[in-house]
Amino acid sequence: MKDKFKQLCSRTRAAFLGGILIIAGSTLAFTQLDEAQEAAKAPSVRLISNDAPIKRDGRFATSFAPVVKKVAPSVVKVFTTTKAKQTGFSQVNPFDDPFFRRFFGDDFGGERSQRGLRIPKQHGLGSGVIVTQDGYILTNNHVVENADEVKVAATDGREFTAKVVGKDPKTDIAVLKIDAKDLPYLQVTDSDKIEVGDLVLAVGNPFGIGQTVTMGMVSATSRGANVGLDYEDFIQTDAAINPGNSGGALVDTEGRLVGINTAILSRTGGNQGIGFAVPINLAKSVMESLVEHGRVIRGFLGVRLQDVSPGLAKEFNLDESTGALIADVTEKSPAEKAGLQTGDVITEFKGKPVRDSRHLKLQVGQTAPGEKVPLKVLRDGKTKSFEVTLKELPQTELASKTDENEARTDESLRGVTVGDIDDAARRQLSLPRDLKGALVMKVDEDSAAYEAGLRQGDVIIEINRKRVQNAEQAVELSDKIKDKTILLRVWGRGGTRFLVVDESQSG
Repeated sequence: MKDKFKQLCSRTRAAFLGGILIIAGSTLAFTQLDEAQEAAKAPSVRLISNDAPIKRDGRFATSFAPVVKKVAPSVVKVFTTTKAKQTGFSQVNPFDDPFFRRFFGDDFGGERSQRGLRIPKQHGLGSGVIVTQDGYILTNNHVVENADEVKVAATDGREFTAKVVGKDPKTDIAVLKIDAKDLPYLQVTDSDKIEVGDLVLAVGNPFGIGQTVTMGMVSATSRGANVGLDYEDFIQTDAAINPGNSGGALVDTEGRLVGINTAILSRTGGNQGIGFAVPINLAKSVMESLVEHGRVIRGFLGVRLQDVSPGLAKEFNLDESTGALIADVTEKSPAEKAGLQTGDVITEFKGKPVRDSRHLKLQVGQTAPGEKVPLKVLRDGKTKSFEVTLKELPQTELASKTDENEARTDESLRGVTVGDIDDAARRQLSLPRDLKGALVMKVDEDSAAYEAGLRQGDVIIEINRKRVQNAEQAVELSDKIKDKTILLRVWGRGGTRFLVVDESQSG
């Protein structure tokens, strides 16, 4: 009798993206207002916008001093403090870590705490941008996160205690409010109109030495930097951004706010010519929602997405590796009600082309719940149109993009041992009660399947678009495979994803 355990495939490719740092500012906290209280106040905020096009005549200005004089009073220092804490055990001061010494110097953070002693107050420094006359300020979430006290220092020497109106870890944006009137504020502009090659100025307070202005150009737009945020749509610039610049202003040559400086890519902790700013269009929408609703209201489609790799494009008969592949559809979600299916590739959303899963996630998140949205998908090589009514993203919803390492694949089905799902495995791996398939017991690390992203504990639920009920069926289907590439649909890490296993390059 044929053994129901079968070696199917895999080898691994490790991907490492090092040196991207969320910069400057302390890791300090705040207590959010009760939603009912926030709704009762129902304030609103309106930023002054100037969307006139900038001059692109190719001429260099001899001085940006007039722009700096206009912008500088609106960029403030943000000081944060955490209260001293009592410890009952030996603990090393986290700010003694070399990571923080790179930013703040060897003396930052004070002494190490000893057994039973207090951890002293911790201080952080970042920047912020005044965007309304009555004291609303944009900054980064990581500047004020966990802060017990937040203060703002203006360029005229005045100092204010700031209230944290709200924060959004998904975009690293936070909103502060100070009690003041007739403040110098920055006008905003349409950041979607920024082009690669446009000159920009970065204004902030790096290293605590005082306000500093640097100049550079826009190196890229709509950039994902893999800094751990759910929504990344950065403006990339080579204007020098250093620790302490977090929350500061990125302005165009007219002095209009185009972005909030957020992160740098660095292996030394200092500027290396690659900085990232949250576009003001995204920051503005987050701010308005935080002020008016006490939280960020985002659209919810109800799909698990992954990028279309060249291997997946070939398997799904796509001409190019663009669009967002639906790896799973949430039950009773807007996507399911509209008729979307696993394996569909979303190519157009609200009349705009979809470049990848990150891009689509941004588009969905910035769409109001309840809005009817047209979209187009490729299904079995044919374009189909749908209309979906979005819901509000649940507050517990996690990032829905499948990790690229899980979906990056080039190889096939040898070196994999599978077995049936029993009650013990279902409990141990927290598998859904109705999940059927072949449980991956082992994956050889030098196999094509491991390279494709298949791991022990995954459940194979489809092989070449055919359902797998158990290990025996997985073996039978694998025996019939003649091609060197295999399309798997697997369950693992809390959701489903597609993998393309390419055996042609295995030894």
